[in-house]
Amino acid sequence: MSSSPALSARGSRLALLVVGLCWLAVLFDGLDMFIYGSVLPHLLETKTFGLTPDQAGDLGSYATFGMLVGALTAGTVADRIGRKKLMVVCVIVFSLASAMCAMADSVAVFGLGRTVAGIGLGGLLPTAISMVSDYAPRGRGAIVIGLLMTAHHVGGILSAYVAKWLIDPVGWRAAFWVCVLPLLFAPVLAKFLPESLSFLVAKGRTEEAQELATRYDVELPAAKSGKAGAGDRWTNLANLFRGGEWVQTLLYWLASFGGLLLVYGVATWLPTLMRAEGYELGSALSFVVVFNLGGIVGMLVAGRAADRFGAPRISALWFALTAAGVFLLSVHMPMTVTMIVVFFAGLFLNSAQTMIYATVSIRSNPGTRATAVGWTSGMGRFGAVFGPWLGGQLLASGQGEWGFTAFAIAGLSSMVFIGIAALRSSKPAGEDDRKDELVAAH
Repeated sequence: MSSSPALSARGSRLALLVVGLCWLAVLFDGLDMFIYGSVLPHLLETKTFGLTPDQAGDLGSYATFGMLVGALTAGTVADRIGRKKLMVVCVIVFSLASAMCAMADSVAVFGLGRTVAGIGLGGLLPTAISMVSDYAPRGRGAIVIGLLMTAHHVGGILSAYVAKWLIDPVGWRAAFWVCVLPLLFAPVLAKFLPESLSFLVAKGRTEEAQELATRYDVELPAAKSGKAGAGDRWTNLANLFRGGEWVQTLLYWLASFGGLLLVYGVATWLPTLMRAEGYELGSALSFVVVFNLGGIVGMLVAGRAADRFGAPRISALWFALTAAGVFLLSVHMPMTVTMIVVFFAGLFLNSAQTMIYATVSIRSNPGTRATAVGWTSGMGRFGAVFGPWLGGQLLASGQGEWGFTAFAIAGLSSMVFIGIAALRSSKPAGEDDRKDELVAAH
């Protein structure tokens, strides 16, 4: 192996290959995730399938419920078949599910398609993050993960343009047919994406791992001993509730619930709520573009800010600024001002939840840190299911003007919960293994 502290040219090429392929996969993930919100105003205005606002909220929740299932099962499935194969399967699943949505002749079929798509979407993102973590240059893991996460927001931007370009001349089904195109990317992923070195080593396929590491002149990861079994995981979960720890644990869970309620509620209903505020459909979709541009900037800024000022402070501050921005969206302002508010709301909202995971990782004991972060993420996924449903219920009851206010309150609640949790514990955990645990949270 090369003793140079810098990656060799071959190692750099491998890192670029893995990050590039995973970035494209996550872009398609973001496109499929945001496309529903982008076509939703048209579906409601044309009463497609006789769709009502409360049904539309249910449909948005179906996808996030599927993501909950996909995220919770991704680790187990990846341990069995490998991360590369799981990524390929996830791309195929959400592409075919989009075809089901494009051909749907009823709300039930469309809802099934969104649920299945959610399973693929939920499984792909944590797997892709794990893959790039394996091949990231030493000391650059956080930056590479931040770069990867920008792809999700680029997909969101693309979804708005797909809707703007296709809905009027062709129809909403064409937008979902575009989301089937990643199916053509699956063979490329299968052919050129190398398998995770960590997976190969863990499965005892050391010769295969060594051949790959030698070919590209990268460092072979050490085999991990003493991997926690199911009994250890349940013991670690129980430890989160022993003594006074149960208060801390519940505060983290409540903060995560409110955070993901806010993220997925706004992602689903932003165009529709802006349409209800009196903006034209084209302008409402432009807000999706600006919102995701803010998300890209936020992903690159949040980590640096947290390193300097501390993740708990940034998490609480980010949620406060998010709540203020989202609440202002309920006020009809000049277009330029609204665009600026949408940009900053996207900047803070899309990285605030990540700061919760960072806070939990920093404040947790090393022995239970992975469990604490994983369960904080899992509890938050229930908020992701609830957010789209809540928006639909408010619109169905004629209270659509309260939509942004409700989401702003969720942001304030997360600010309070994560702030109290941080104040209750000022004990920083060690740095070892933190990157892997934050990766698992996504």
